Amino acid sequence: MAPLKDSTFQRFKALMHETVGLAFPDSKKPLINARLAPRLQQLGLRSFESYYELITGPDDGGEFQMTVDLLTTNETYFFREPAHYELLAKELGRERPRSVSVWSAASSFGDEAYSTAMLLADLKAQGQIGEDWQILATDISDRVLRSAMRAVYPEERLRQVSPDRRRRYCLRGVGPSEGLAQIHPKLQERVRFGWLNLSKPIEELGPFDVIFLRNVLIYFDAETKSQVVDRVLSQLRPGGLFFIGTAEGRPVCETPLQALSHGAFRKLAS
Repeated sequence: MAPLKDSTFQRFKALMHETVGLAFPDSKKPLINARLAPRLQQLGLRSFESYYELITGPDDGGEFQMTVDLLTTNETYFFREPAHYELLAKELGRERPRSVSVWSAASSFGDEAYSTAMLLADLKAQGQIGEDWQILATDISDRVLRSAMRAVYPEERLRQVSPDRRRRYCLRGVGPSEGLAQIHPKLQERVRFGWLNLSKPIEELGPFDVIFLRNVLIYFDAETKSQVVDRVLSQLRPGGLFFIGTAEGRPVCETPLQALSHGAFRKLAS
């Protein structure tokens, strides 16, 4: 198979930016080559040019979505960046709201959404929030959304879930399913999943009380980042909590925010 040419890489780069907002600097050419080459071999294609023509053609058979799936990294695990969950529990415990609506805006395989569901279920049991709580989880990858809706995970991904929470919220696999855990249906029914492209206009989804947009802004260039953040924050109520990755710094946006801790903000009234 012919290697990825610079000119073809630039075409892939432009396509991903124009359609889904993903930004790939020139240094990412080896990554795109490595991620897509096995797929070309599966399809029996001998060049990246042929693959590009396939995914941009009128009938790609879903291959463009496959390209997006292959080029986005989805490593995650339960209760990643635990300080955010501690802050969320503290804030909700102080407010004691009757209802809580959460949006996991780049949900990947669902670890974040189900981690949040465990926390909210605990807060409800403790009388710190009301019965009416729900979570919307969205992602641009069909593949990860299908996996998230199955709600089955390797136990290693639950390494930061306490034994007590595992007992109450997970069903442990046995026999052929040993080493796997499934999220309990009582939590699954509180989480709904949907496909969403954050780089395009968003219909009215909220308002939400809490939004997670963690570890996804790294895929966008500076201008797109700002647009995505403001677009997402338009769905957050004033006073609501906004979380990004702890290492992502303060987001550049028009929406006024109050910093609470690393990667945690409160939306201020404009």
